[in-house]
Amino acid sequence: MLRGMATADIRTSSEPRTNGHAPAVMPEARRNAGIPLDLAWVREARFTNRSAAERRAATLPARRSVKKAWQAAWLLRAVTCLDLTTLQGDDTPGNVSRLCAKARQPVRRDILERLGAEQLPITVGAVCVYHNLIEPAVEALAGSGIPVAAVSTGFPAGQTPLETKLSEIRASLLAGASEIDIVISRAHVLTGNFRALFDEVRAFREVCGDAHMKTIIATGELGTLRNVRAASLVCMMAGADFIKTSTGKEPTNATLPGSLIMLRAARDYFERTGYVVGFKPAGGIRTAKQSLDWLALMKEELGDSWLRPSLFRIGASGLLTDIERQLWHTATGRYSAAHHHPMP
Repeated sequence: MLRGMATADIRTSSEPRTNGHAPAVMPEARRNAGIPLDLAWVREARFTNRSAAERRAATLPARRSVKKAWQAAWLLRAVTCLDLTTLQGDDTPGNVSRLCAKARQPVRRDILERLGAEQLPITVGAVCVYHNLIEPAVEALAGSGIPVAAVSTGFPAGQTPLETKLSEIRASLLAGASEIDIVISRAHVLTGNFRALFDEVRAFREVCGDAHMKTIIATGELGTLRNVRAASLVCMMAGADFIKTSTGKEPTNATLPGSLIMLRAARDYFERTGYVVGFKPAGGIRTAKQSLDWLALMKEELGDSWLRPSLFRIGASGLLTDIERQLWHTATGRYSAAHHHPMP
């Protein structure tokens, strides 16, 4: 079914309209080194139009048309961009090892064979765990090329002293993590203290060194889309490699309007500085259909160049089961029960 169709090409059966602003061709990506804090640019966030953002986001699920083989190609792309995550209080080395086995072979081989995709290198983008489970994850993923991401800096609330947060990052790097998901101090945004936010995120970036840093701004706790844009800009100025919507632990996590604002901030940052910053929605993305909405949003706002694991991740745990079920339906015309696609 997918033979001859590169999953790098995720055109839809009816190509979605773009807003005319997505970069057509992105030059070779340079890691974001950050720039000095530009408060005048941050203050421009007050012009963010919430109603326009909500109307734009509402059009995506309503007009998207991705069917059959094209849908399967999009869903396989979504799998490669997954940060397969377990952040539960009852996590053990055993269930993390099983999760890592799933990360190596996220889609059952018989499904890939039915789709004609058995030769494609389908693995997830990363495995994300708490600090104490980094070493079992690194051991289970040895030789796979799949990075281990660790949540840090007082995750999920971020209500710990700065030195403690910096020590957490150092410890996670020593344990073998190659990506660090940090949380910002939301109070800095809510009180308008953007200098403090910049200094905090800059300190995190300096300690991260070569490790990729994903900066969680917790959109559901920032109050307004204006704050979402301002926080996104400040974090990018401070050197974030990714901006991420949520911890997955807030009452409101990833939303399409909030994601739209963050993506447009990333696009503006690229156009003004030449630095490319990735994006990660996380929390509440549980169905294959939802993953397609975020892929379409990325494609339309930032273009195909951003649709790769180095610049786009989806933070999720249960999503993979539904994607496998949908791929099975594409291949056979029948839905299978969830227990045929178990997660650890």
